[in-house]
Amino acid sequence: MEADPSGGHRARKRFSQNFLHDAHYIGRIVDAIAPRPDDRLLEIGPGLAALTAPLLERAGELTCVEIDRDLAARLRTRFARAKFTLIEADALALDWPALAQADPRPLRIVGNLPYHISTPLLFALMPVAERVRDQHFMLQKEVVDRMAAAPGSDDYGRLSVMLQWRYAVTRLFVVPAGAFTPAPQVQSAIVRLVPRPVADLPQVDTARFAQVVAAAFGQRRKTLRNALGAVLDEAGIRAAGVDPQARGETLGVDDFVRLAQQ
Repeated sequence: MEADPSGGHRARKRFSQNFLHDAHYIGRIVDAIAPRPDDRLLEIGPGLAALTAPLLERAGELTCVEIDRDLAARLRTRFARAKFTLIEADALALDWPALAQADPRPLRIVGNLPYHISTPLLFALMPVAERVRDQHFMLQKEVVDRMAAAPGSDDYGRLSVMLQWRYAVTRLFVVPAGAFTPAPQVQSAIVRLVPRPVADLPQVDTARFAQVVAAAFGQRRKTLRNALGAVLDEAGIRAAGVDPQARGETLGVDDFVRLAQQ
């Protein structure tokens, strides 16, 4: 009889729990992350430790963030003799700047992110990008498509621009629903985010940049002249070298930077 991949734990819908169990995809994901000894590796949502165990074996140490108290208890028991640190908390509520600064080594963040917190968590991690080497996440394929989308595509939007401004975003591969227990109703995908060096980032006020991007995509059918009316007039749009009749989904990240600088 095949072993129960859930280990007897009943997946909790409120935490969007779907546990990866397929050895082929576990191996591909760990190989993509390529942990090295003494990496400062942090995993969000370890769950039943499908990725945790091989990551810990290859890196030698690991910090995990787990919100489910039952799973946290299992993890403490299973890895009691390893160089393993468990933070029992909601990843969205963590003080990420304090955590990032607690060790001089850059963070490498990984995780099978719960679908209902994936986008807010991606934004919550942006302020610590300077202290991060890379991030590898498993997310709903639809979200990854939006993250990596190019201007002019249907998937291109606020998430695309904000993340591509700060990171090099690479979609790696799709993970089918059957690789999980219980199987979700959607496909998943692995994405790699590598922060751009601070010296290479354009000089722009982050809050203004975010405001311009949000306004441009607030109503996708609107032209920039109408969408940005509350933050930038037509003359300012033209001064940025952008056509006021264009729509947000046609602009590249550099266009939004120039608009924010205006």
